[in-house]
Order: sequence, then structure tokens, then C-alpha cells
Amino acid sequence: MSDSTHLALPFVEAAQAQKHVTVNETFTRLDALVHLGVENAAEITPPVSPVEGARWIVGQGASGAWAGEDGNVAAWIDGAWVFLAPKAGWQAWDVEARKLLIHDGSNWTAGPSGTVAALTPNAAATRIETIEIDHTIVAGMFNDTALSIPDRAIVFGVTGRVLADVTGPSSWTLGVAADSGRYGNSIGLTAGSTVNGVSGTPTAYYGATLVRVTATGSDFTGGTLRLAVHYLILDIPAA
Repeated sequence: MSDSTHLALPFVEAAQAQKHVTVNETFTRLDALVHLGVENAAEITPPVSPVEGARWIVGQGASGAWAGEDGNVAAWIDGAWVFLAPKAGWQAWDVEARKLLIHDGSNWTAGPSGTVAALTPNAAATRIETIEIDHTIVAGMFNDTALSIPDRAIVFGVTGRVLADVTGPSSWTLGVAADSGRYGNSIGLTAGSTVNGVSGTPTAYYGATLVRVTATGSDFTGGTLRLAVHYLILDIPAA
């Protein structure tokens, strides 16, 4: 065996000359992979002037020097690209998206936005997930945001933070079309204001449902919000 099983680290062979070359190659790969943090996981074009040691997860349909390396880790080491093929269980921090990625043996999937609380041998699962968006308010009495509660989600609550002052109304509410204040009323307008809209009881949604923000008193004229839905998903057995 010339390489290690999991990280493909080169071994020093018996009576090998220039052993330091192999040892340094092993250290270089460890340096690239241990506590793996990538610039992003969607880039398909190699950067023109990468910084020594910088790493990316190659996106689908990559071109140039990255062609054919989709999903692999690309590291710029000693002036050249080194590609490392991930295995199930590898983890990487996406610096740009600020999220943990986990490789399932085939693809990189989101980590901290969702976790499996229980899993059966046939893949029936209880998943706890959180999704988050930033929403720029458009003028009007209400905005249906791009934050969508998934079909069959059991929602624990919706939270939010004002990123840029909300202008127009005297306050605002957070909810859905069926109940505009389900997750909060009389919410503040200034940047830094928050809402922690805990469900009175976990609420099940039978169909994808957009989160709505509604103005109180007067129409919205501007502002930016960060909103998140916290929910439970049940996966049926795969077989």
C-alpha cells in the first residue's frame, strides 16, 4: 500500500531515497484537509491569483484547470492545483456562505442548517432544520418573502432581526397569509430590533407557505430584515 486509506496520504517506502519529499507531501495534504475551510463550494472557474493554501470545493460543470474535478477539494499548493477526492463523513466550513458542509459519499450537503435527531435502518428520519434569508422590503402593506416553510414542516417558530431601519409603518407583524401576526406583533423598526416568534404549539403546514411581513398603520417604504424558520421534518422509510 503506497497511500493511506482515508486521506490518501503517501507512505514512505522501505529504503526509499529522498524520504523528506514524501513526508513533506503528507504534511502538505494534512495541512490542506485538517480543519478544512473552503473559500466557497460553488465556484466553477479557477481563480486567477489564488493565495497559497487557499481551498475550494469545485462546483458542478467546472472549467479550465478544474474541469472534471466537480465536488473535489481544490487546493492551491506550491503554485499548482492539488485535487483531493472527498469521502463520506468529510466536513468542510464554507467561509463565504458561513455554513458547515458534510460529504455523504456522493455529494456535499448542508450541515448546521439541519441535523438528524433519529434515523432508522431504512432511512425514516426525524430532522430538525433552520432556513434563513435576508429580505429587502418593497413598498406596500405587506410583503410575501422568499422564505418558504416547507410542505409537511412542523414549525417551532419564526425569528427575525431588522438589518436596516424599516420605514413607513409604526410597527410590523410577522406571520403567514392565513395569520399575519402568528409569529409576532408590534415589532420594532430600528436596526437591531428582533422578534422571537415561538409557536404556541408546534404548527404543521400542509403545503409550502411563504412567510409574510405586514405593516401596521401605514405601508412599508423600505428596510431590510433577516428571517429564519425553525422546524421539524419527518422522512418516510426509503423501503
